[in-house]
Amino acid sequence: MRDNSSDYRDIFLNDRPMMDARAPVEFLKGAFPGVLNLPLMDDSERQKVGTCYKQKGQDAAIELGHQLVSGAVKEERVAAWSAFAKANPDGYLYCFRGGLRSQITQQWLKEAGIEYPRVIGGYKAMRSFLLETTLQAVAECKFVIVGGMTGTGKTEVISALSNSLDLEGHANHRGSSFGKRATGQPGQIDFENRLAIDILKQRAAGTKQFVLEDESRLVGTCSLPLELYQGMQNYPLVWLEDSFAGRVERILGDYVTQLCAEFVEVHGVDDGFHLFAERLLQSLSNIQRRLGGERYQQLLTTMQAALDEQQRSGNVDLHRDWIEGLLREYYDPMYDFQRESKSPRIEFAGEQAAVIAYLKERQANA
Repeated sequence: MRDNSSDYRDIFLNDRPMMDARAPVEFLKGAFPGVLNLPLMDDSERQKVGTCYKQKGQDAAIELGHQLVSGAVKEERVAAWSAFAKANPDGYLYCFRGGLRSQITQQWLKEAGIEYPRVIGGYKAMRSFLLETTLQAVAECKFVIVGGMTGTGKTEVISALSNSLDLEGHANHRGSSFGKRATGQPGQIDFENRLAIDILKQRAAGTKQFVLEDESRLVGTCSLPLELYQGMQNYPLVWLEDSFAGRVERILGDYVTQLCAEFVEVHGVDDGFHLFAERLLQSLSNIQRRLGGERYQQLLTTMQAALDEQQRSGNVDLHRDWIEGLLREYYDPMYDFQRESKSPRIEFAGEQAAVIAYLKERQANA
């Protein structure tokens, strides 16, 4: 049998398969990418054992746990663990702290004829390792930020670079008031774990300088790690430029055509379009106070007409009207102010191809 492991770096760098023996409620609060939840106890059983522990102590709690998970229930769970172990011979099991639950799981597997290693320190130790990974990168690496007006294609620049951290990708959100996707966002802990594993793998591959898109502290509901966000207020900035017409077309593609297609793929044609239209209208409503009543009503009327025409004929041309209005009257004045305030940090400005070339050269010289 392979030994129990505390080599968290190896586990995450090599995407070792893992089964999580914690209860489902714990798993839902935060987990690691690709991990399968095969709990020793379900939520109800865990609650009963926890109550017993508080009232009668550890021995009574352990005895109750064995009573609750016995017979057919135990057989079913051991069978699921065995199937996982056989399908993933290079994997591990873990619980919250690497203690009693993972030890019992490991022992029952052994009794079923399978020796399977567990992660020493469990979820808590691996989570701490990932948090420290991000902190170390902030302290030891260089960072550069890609900024620019709404619709210039900052995400396209990020995706074209091998040394970028796609914050919006990890958060499953486009970052703006209109940035919600058809599928939901990960929880905060899951977002932080994904980001840390990305950092770990890139640093292992030799990356010393990372490129980030300029973001606020929140990407949808996901909050950037505080130390990283604080650093982003001072990192050098590369400013991406594009024509007004080019920006309108990009927004039309991202926030209308592609977003509608996402909803249709997830929910079907009729429900998908209805939910897409609701999302677009809600996104506009979310900035109603900042737009002001009259301007909001004008954009709402324009957006509703565009949605009606899109639903009737499939034509999206009318959406350009509200996109142009929103850019001119809302986003551009806001970004003009931001560019002015950040101008001392801007070390290069240009259109997409030039910015990508500059950032690749910057990485080569890092």
